[in-house]
Amino acid sequence: MRTLLIVFHSMTGGTWQMAEAAAQGAAAEPQVAVRLLHAPDAQPADVLSADGYIFATPENLAAVAGLMKDFFDRTYYAALGRIEGRPYAALVCAGSDGSNAARQVERICTGWRLRLVAESLIVCTRAQTPEAILAPKAIGAQDLGRCEELGAALAAGLAMGIF
Repeated sequence: MRTLLIVFHSMTGGTWQMAEAAAQGAAAEPQVAVRLLHAPDAQPADVLSADGYIFATPENLAAVAGLMKDFFDRTYYAALGRIEGRPYAALVCAGSDGSNAARQVERICTGWRLRLVAESLIVCTRAQTPEAILAPKAIGAQDLGRCEELGAALAAGLAMGIF
């Protein structure tokens, strides 16, 4: 049995919906155990025991969310040199762009020497005012479908030994 770890943070629900959709897609693969953890709950042992990863973050002020950064800070050195070559993908929920948060996740994962197996999936909510930014998010079915497909693809690759 292989394990896919999905670590996420979400303040307004958008990133949580994306991570949940990826987990649902991955759960269709019976040979893969899916673990969906909120970033503050994820520990170095969770990272070390997983065979692949999906990291899901909102983009806050053109950066990875603070609690996702905290997750990486707390787990980085414990996993460094021990998870090389494992596959990962990233999900970013952004107001307008998302590319900088995706780039930050990719740089961290490059340091871990993980293998990016899918282009970072960015969903833009177009929230631009303080009220819209802080409002609960509803991610559309098409975008959730893309997240589900990414989870399914990563799980299938793990199950088949491609990753």
